[in-house]
Amino acid sequence: MRDRYVLTGAKLATMEPGAPYGLIEDGAMAVQGDRIAWCGPADALPDSYSEWAAEDLGGRLVTPGLIDCHTHIVFGGDRAGEFEMRLNGASYEEVARAGGGIVSTVTATRAADLDALVAGALPRLDTLIAEGVTSIEVKSGYGLDRETELTMLRAARRLGELRDVTVKTTFLGAHAVPAEYANRADAYLDEVCLPTLRAAHAEGLIDAVDGFCEGIAFSAEQIARVFDLAAELGLPVKLHAEQLSHQGGSKLAAERGALSVDHVEYATEDDARAMAAAGSVAVLLPGAFYTIRETQLPPMEHFRAHGVPMALATDCNPGSSPLSSLLLTLNMGCTLFRLTPEEALAGVTCNAARALGLSDRGRITSGLRADLAIWDVTRPAELAYRIGFNPLHARVTGGKLETRT
Repeated sequence: MRDRYVLTGAKLATMEPGAPYGLIEDGAMAVQGDRIAWCGPADALPDSYSEWAAEDLGGRLVTPGLIDCHTHIVFGGDRAGEFEMRLNGASYEEVARAGGGIVSTVTATRAADLDALVAGALPRLDTLIAEGVTSIEVKSGYGLDRETELTMLRAARRLGELRDVTVKTTFLGAHAVPAEYANRADAYLDEVCLPTLRAAHAEGLIDAVDGFCEGIAFSAEQIARVFDLAAELGLPVKLHAEQLSHQGGSKLAAERGALSVDHVEYATEDDARAMAAAGSVAVLLPGAFYTIRETQLPPMEHFRAHGVPMALATDCNPGSSPLSSLLLTLNMGCTLFRLTPEEALAGVTCNAARALGLSDRGRITSGLRADLAIWDVTRPAELAYRIGFNPLHARVTGGKLETRT
């Protein structure tokens, strides 16, 4: 692999402030090692790069590598039966209270070993990579016991070793109360969740800590206990909040300086103000909204008015969002949530990077990591416009150019 090269004949959607998409119509870029050494208009390319190897992209669009900042791709089994239940009239909450939902995946995940979990997740990861994804977040939360939670996190780390993609791991032990702790959520936190968080941190398996603050999961007060330990361990936090009802999770997350608050269909303007003050990203998850047939839209007008960055993610999981296409997520974000195509692309690049605390990627500018996606399209809006079509030409991960096959 060339250690340094120049890409020419490119439309660069830099996602830098200024022009829409930060677009440079006739752009060039110099890459050295795993970094962008220079980018800008082609006619301004410094002479110092003239002897570097060059590749003409023929007018193709280049964006930052896509980032899926909220996934649950490591799990066992499937929940197609619950999909059928919902189509027959059951609500997501009714399914969960009947013993389905998150807890139903726990049995299958506990029965799977490390190799089985990795093997099951790889096709989902490969599908995302084939759409230009260069960074992904993977959560635990389907073990709900010490050993399975640790195994899920080890599987997530293994994915990053097997594929050329950055994997950020998130501990989600406070995802649901397992059957053996029914009606004893605090005991579960004391005896399983918090000790497992300590063990996972000691093993170097965690990049962030998450929870599910909802009527069918944990209260804001209970999540605060998890966040207290995260702070003690020096780990950033994020939160599933206000998905099915308003439980005060967004306010708690903002108070704790959360990287992101995710779902947020039932968030309020006060929540938006708090998130803006904290710098927390609102991660919108249209796959879950679509799958459970939610009707409450996230308050995008409040997020826009108060300057809350908005990200998009697949929420890929076996129950509420069996979605493994970030390109389709772009389209859904526009059609269901009325995001603009520019907001949608920012949601899977610069704002998604911010939601994961990754300050070295998500934009195209000198000094940042050379994670890029090269597309056979003529304008950025095509990425959100098309349905079921993948125009990826090539990925660049850490400066390594990989042509799609």
